[in-house]
Amino acid sequence: MVGATISRRKLVTGSAGAALLAAGPARVAGAPVSHTPAPRRIAFGSCAHQDKEQPVWDAIVASKPDLFIFLGDNIYADTRDIDVLKAQYAKLAAKPGFKKLRDNVPILAIWDDHDFGENDSGCDYPLKEASRKAFLDFWGESALSPRRTRDGIYESKMYGVAGQRLQIVIPDLRSNRTALNTLDLGDQDYGTWAKAKQTAGLPVPGPCARNTDPNATMLGEAQWQWLERALMEPADVRIFASSLQVVADFPGWEAWINYARDHQRLIDTIRRTRASGLICLSGDTHYGEISKLDINAPFPIWDVTSSGLTEVWPVLPPNANRVGASLREVNFGMIDIAWNGAATTLRLQVCDVKGAPRLSQTVRLADLQPVQV
Repeated sequence: MVGATISRRKLVTGSAGAALLAAGPARVAGAPVSHTPAPRRIAFGSCAHQDKEQPVWDAIVASKPDLFIFLGDNIYADTRDIDVLKAQYAKLAAKPGFKKLRDNVPILAIWDDHDFGENDSGCDYPLKEASRKAFLDFWGESALSPRRTRDGIYESKMYGVAGQRLQIVIPDLRSNRTALNTLDLGDQDYGTWAKAKQTAGLPVPGPCARNTDPNATMLGEAQWQWLERALMEPADVRIFASSLQVVADFPGWEAWINYARDHQRLIDTIRRTRASGLICLSGDTHYGEISKLDINAPFPIWDVTSSGLTEVWPVLPPNANRVGASLREVNFGMIDIAWNGAATTLRLQVCDVKGAPRLSQTVRLADLQPVQV
């Protein structure tokens, strides 16, 4: 049956999987901390078109991650027919490589626009509740999960014990998001305008403009309150798994920076809650890159963008916060945590379809601490 619940036990095998299975359903802010060992190797990715071949799963499974985080556009549905959306999930489920991943690695997932329902869609998507049910059924979410009754499918999970405590925070950037603003190009067609920019060797921003409306939001107020509580929980390393880029300065496509007040509110919330040890993951872009925000931030905030598992975009939008090169090939991301007390390090990578690291950055946990004032 299309969209039927996948057993959670099928998602985990081996010693790491068995340990994560013991953690039970997603916890809520303020709940007791699980003593489940924290994952040390976390793979992640986004943008997997169900009608295309997906050879990248072989490299991901071969890398033996303890956890995989799907960052959205896990399918491309783009429909207002819920049966069509469910049928696209069924195509993903049938992919041999994905089946191998699902049978061997625990999975956490969030949606972006194409699996939420439509390109660039937000709170006005009319089937968002039916889409939520299809998403949670496909990913095997418990019937008692708060993700089924909240105003979005955001969640926070905690692993490990003090000294090696890992928090994974997954916001929902669709259910309550205000509609986008688009660039005013006058009478010009965007495609023609973008082609002229590219031909001239100029950066090609996307069709999105900043939304300066003080009431515009990425998360909605209820999710903001939840996020603040989650970031106040004690953790040594935090992964903020966002479907959209967090620190890119202005790519012109969908990103946190399009909502200037919410972008600033996120930075302020990290500062105010003293949410140390935080690294961002993101997807959506159809290229991979690593970015760093070290101005007006409580500590350097790194954002590792991995996209896509099948999708590749030939044009590279501007991003003043990009560190090093980009990767415009099929790719997936990887974080390796080397726990060692105050000397703990995080290796951030974007890998190609064969699993070879193409972008890499090592970050010291000691450098992800709020500045004392």
